[in-house]
Amino acid sequence: MLSFLVALVLVAALFFFAVGTLGILRFPDFYTRLHAAGKCDTLASMLALFAVALFNLQDLTFAELLVSLKILAIAGFVFIASPTACHAITRAALVLGVEPWERREGKK
Repeated sequence: MLSFLVALVLVAALFFFAVGTLGILRFPDFYTRLHAAGKCDTLASMLALFAVALFNLQDLTFAELLVSLKILAIAGFVFIASPTACHAITRAALVLGVEPWERREGKK
């Protein structure tokens, strides 16, 4: 049962990595691409780390519990650091004068 749950969480992580990649390829400007990459990659990384932590708990021992807690601490760091880094990169682009995309009136 635990292996099925780990596989399900890994498939969800793969889905969000794929959606983030699709967003990078399809969105029109730097800001929207960075938004897609930042949100999807953060969620996908956290799901993948959670799956690894669950997989590590198959033989429940104290040492494996500590390793899983360390993996979850890494996930917490990713949860804080990745959006902060995306915000800093976006702010730097704005300060440097990268213009946001605007829809033209004639196109839909």
